[in-house]
Amino acid sequence: MPIPNDAAPRARSAAVFLLVLLLAGLACPGMAANPFITVASTTSTQNSGLFGRILPLFTEATGVAVRVIAVGTGQAIRLARRGDADVLFVHDPRAEQAFVADGFGVDRREVMYNDFVVVGPAGDPAAISGMDDAAAALARIAAARAIFVSRGDDSGTNRAEHRIWKAAGLDPSTFDPWYRETGSGMGASLSMASAVGAYTLSDRGTWLSFKNRGDLEILVAGDPRLFNQYGVTLVNPARFPHVKKTPALVFMDWLTSRAGQQAIAGHRIDGQQPFFPNAGSNDGRTGEFHTREDF
Repeated sequence: MPIPNDAAPRARSAAVFLLVLLLAGLACPGMAANPFITVASTTSTQNSGLFGRILPLFTEATGVAVRVIAVGTGQAIRLARRGDADVLFVHDPRAEQAFVADGFGVDRREVMYNDFVVVGPAGDPAAISGMDDAAAALARIAAARAIFVSRGDDSGTNRAEHRIWKAAGLDPSTFDPWYRETGSGMGASLSMASAVGAYTLSDRGTWLSFKNRGDLEILVAGDPRLFNQYGVTLVNPARFPHVKKTPALVFMDWLTSRAGQQAIAGHRIDGQQPFFPNAGSNDGRTGEFHTREDF
């Protein structure tokens, strides 16, 4: 049956996509039967439930499974620098750009954003509630010697925290015992802050999904320094020939397509949206993606 004129471009795109997958399967025996990629990512994408929502949608649309290694951003980047992942999906643009500049990654794309928040006990001994200057708020915490829990794990959140201390003219390495490093993820650090009535910096996604809050509440938000951008990068297949370039790019294309961006925007935690899609905000990409229904 002839293809209607308005369907021809979509049919051609779908045919090209199927041909790419077929050729990849011929080049990599076993891929077509059970394709999967490994994504090194941050704990916030996992703890917030985002991956639990979007990855099944991606796999249903493409047949490509995703295995996630959810660790702090620093550790995720180190894994990717060893070639132990196909895709890097984290939230430290400076480190991601260095990852590309050093030849370990290619084709970094912006995907989504949210923000960091300073949380603390309702009693607020440092009197920071309602402030919109995160550096000034942390300076008050230091002046009050109020307990502050830091992840201390070289994660994206930990790096953001250190940048804010630096903006306040303070160096955490000089702090007294009121500054406590957990060396753990966001969930464990929030649990400690809740247990001891401390302040901490959290990404909003993990905060929304965290249930053991005690009397912790958001005290500071809205400072541009608290903006939290997430990006996705292909681990360089020229450097690591075992990287599954074709399905990895399928994943990246889907994340930055209308379908992927809508999936991210649709994720909710207790009715609140933890992530906001912004693919193409730095590179002009606004790609379409063809699902199995389009084929």
